[in-house]
Amino acid sequence: MMKHTSLVVGRSSLAIHAWTNDQRLTTNDVFMRIAYLECFSGISGDMFLGALVDAGVSPQIFEDTVAALGVGARLEISKVSRSGISATKVDVWVDGEKDMPREEYWAKQETSAVGHSHDHTHEHEHAHSHPHDHSHSHGHSHVHSPFESSAEKTSALHKHEHPNRGLTEIRQIIAAAAISETAKKAAIRIFEALGAAESKIHAVPIESIHFHEVGAVDAIVDIVCAAVGAEVLGVNEIICSPLNVGGGTVKCAHGTFPVPAPATLELLKRTPCYSSGVQAELVTPTGAAIAATLASHFSSFPRMIVDKSAYGAGSRDFPGHPNVLRLVIGEALPALAEKTKAEVISVLEANLDDLNPQVFGYVMDRLFEEGALDVFGIPVQMKKNRPGTLLTVLCNAADAEKMMHLLFSETSTLGIRRREESRQTLARRWESVRTEWGEVRIKIASMNGTVTNYAPEYEDCRRIATEHHVPLKTVMQEASRAYSKDKKL
Repeated sequence: MMKHTSLVVGRSSLAIHAWTNDQRLTTNDVFMRIAYLECFSGISGDMFLGALVDAGVSPQIFEDTVAALGVGARLEISKVSRSGISATKVDVWVDGEKDMPREEYWAKQETSAVGHSHDHTHEHEHAHSHPHDHSHSHGHSHVHSPFESSAEKTSALHKHEHPNRGLTEIRQIIAAAAISETAKKAAIRIFEALGAAESKIHAVPIESIHFHEVGAVDAIVDIVCAAVGAEVLGVNEIICSPLNVGGGTVKCAHGTFPVPAPATLELLKRTPCYSSGVQAELVTPTGAAIAATLASHFSSFPRMIVDKSAYGAGSRDFPGHPNVLRLVIGEALPALAEKTKAEVISVLEANLDDLNPQVFGYVMDRLFEEGALDVFGIPVQMKKNRPGTLLTVLCNAADAEKMMHLLFSETSTLGIRRREESRQTLARRWESVRTEWGEVRIKIASMNGTVTNYAPEYEDCRRIATEHHVPLKTVMQEASRAYSKDKKL
């Protein structure tokens, strides 16, 4: 699985009572707020921004971000319908033209080329010619990257020159923008992922990749707004579904390729993908880079308490196929996903062959009072054939010095062995059940939300047995029966 970077903003708690797999969620439980990207129609930069706005991210935040970038762009945000689904559409305008799907861009290029080839000589003349001309006869080795639908939206029809921006320039633009450092770092990582993919495809150094024409402007807007919006969303983790990449072919600057396009495919390495049969490019390189960078991992729908759902629209409207990205926000149920808890503990050992057994019992009680996780003794045969006891103490590493001081003070040992060991533990909690003699606490262990062990608390049962003159085993059996009956185990 691809290594991803999580966007962590904060933790939240949810006051809720519910029964889930025999586990009671209470107001004391701490939940992790997550966002789930359902990419059943792929993902692009504008779809992600639309979903963020639909989820409640203020459009003003995006408009302020675009203004802070100073790249001559503006946003248009509207409500649209995609196969009957209401969704938010975010369009980036640069120099009076709006983003368009890749195939529409190239169709416009071809039409323009035919219409203009005989009556003028390209007054706008880009410094690096047309996006589809990569002969490099002008004597340098920059590789242009008109990499996605929204990145190719403006053609060579303009009467002026658009700058070609490399990663160095783009990093500088992002670094100078008045946005948070977290968002800057995320945006730069996304751009670097795009650059690395293009670098691999073209076999050139990453710094030689130049994002061509207004592709750089549109990509900067999409990516930086995505980073800012993901931070403002206020979730601990973004999880992404498998990606529907689409099908058919797509025309790129270097020719016609099957979907996914080369750069997109490179970005999707070790990412779960599929095609539903829609003959169109559904995942753009920018969308793939956003998902691969911001998502912690890819999975099916997570176990969560859903708070809200939002929809970001793509540019095209396919019959019978809602071309939207769905963003689901809510609270994860970590206890249901929890297997075992891993921790490192200290193990203390001492061989005792001359300690009064009464003192041994006292020392065990003292160790537990001081916070020992467990204390036990094993009979051993020591030197000179003397019987003795191996005393073992399990404790948190932070308590080890305190425990050793107690052992040296209270026992006759002259030396203590200490080591650190890893320990796996099941999730544990307490519940109470009522018996005819009073309440008894039940200690419950679970894994993946399923109860694996439960037992009545000995001290509670002992107290009831003493007070009511009932056999201890009867109290313990009744408490276990009450719990299993209540939970229908």
